Amino acid sequence: MSEGFTITRQIGIDAGHRIPDHGSKCRHLHGHRYVVEATCRPVDGTLQAAGEENGMVLDFGFLKEEMMAHVDAPCDHGLILSFHDEEVLAMLAPPGIDTGAWLEELRGTVCAQGYAATEETRLGQKLYVIPFPPTAECLARHWYERLDPAVSARSRGKAELVKVTVWETPNCRADYGVG
Repeated sequence: MSEGFTITRQIGIDAGHRIPDHGSKCRHLHGHRYVVEATCRPVDGTLQAAGEENGMVLDFGFLKEEMMAHVDAPCDHGLILSFHDEEVLAMLAPPGIDTGAWLEELRGTVCAQGYAATEETRLGQKLYVIPFPPTAECLARHWYERLDPAVSARSRGKAELVKVTVWETPNCRADYGVG
């Protein structure tokens, strides 16, 4: 990363997932206390010079609000699954509906917007469905892609998202971002 100012905001979420093709224990449903960090820098290299963000890259509170909206709200205390994980998804289908049609509707939503978030599941289980395996690497890229336009809009184009880091455990993390 080049010289200059950056800020980083961190949030934590609890979520379950599984990596169905994994050759070890990660193929089983399990959970993590994810720590998600978003790092931003000024687009032009200088801090904002006026208004409520004078002397800032971006207000930490603004960044937190976007992280809460795009990561915490849809994912915290839920299951994050690939739409290819049809066996587990079928177990979560709401009772009394056609499971195949429900799965197809989820797949259509994921294809249209890159994810599907719902609580209309068996037992009201919060569910976040994505088109790829829910690994730390893929989640870092996905949350980067969701947060990037939000950071730009929230800063009126004066800040940019540099990197999203996803800590799956205290010892294991994945980063995704720009050079």
